[in-house]
Amino acid sequence: MTDPKTSKQTAGRKAVDFIESGMVIGLGTGSTVLYTLEELSRRLKEGVLKNIACLASSMRTEQLAMQLGLPLTDFRQMTRIDITIDGADEVDERLNLIKGGGGALLREKILAQNSTRSIVIVDQSKLSKFLGEKWSVPVEVLPFAWQAEAAYIASIGGEYRIRKSGGDELYRTDQYNYILDCQFGIMEHPEAMADLLDRRAGVMGHGLFLNLATDLIVGNNKDWKHMQSERMR
Repeated sequence: MTDPKTSKQTAGRKAVDFIESGMVIGLGTGSTVLYTLEELSRRLKEGVLKNIACLASSMRTEQLAMQLGLPLTDFRQMTRIDITIDGADEVDERLNLIKGGGGALLREKILAQNSTRSIVIVDQSKLSKFLGEKWSVPVEVLPFAWQAEAAYIASIGGEYRIRKSGGDELYRTDQYNYILDCQFGIMEHPEAMADLLDRRAGVMGHGLFLNLATDLIVGNNKDWKHMQSERMR
């Protein structure tokens, strides 16, 4: 029987094998990435890795990285990332992703778009034939216009729920925006939906990560499987 925690540990730690000394590393957000950060910290303290610099995708990851002694940098000092390691909420057969369950989708996408290599770490429960089978699409919207963007979501066939952080309090991202969790159904061609979301001024970002992942590591208890996108072959 597959143990989700052990599978996440396996994937998260295995991803560190792709990191070399001197690299600039993007750090994702989420429960699976936690094991990557811990393993990265261990290898750095033991001298297995040296002279690395890390960019965090969220305030939460930044705080954890500081606690673990990982050296942090930012885009004022580094404009190119060698490897970003991040999780995903859903992965289709073409290595397209839905991300943003943890609320860091905008910064996570910025890191992925500026990375030479983007490694996604998941357990088997996150795999789907098509996006939308298991997960809604988070859409980050400007608070000023969230009602207008919600109406737009409905006009393109989506059902939305505004994310809350507890009780009636609306969830805020690190950019102080709101998130609409949107159901669009199964997406055999997610590019069309991404285009509809990209064209809206009030949409600050969305959780469709298309053609960004170069590698996928799937943990299964103490075993793992590595897949690469076509552009890495």
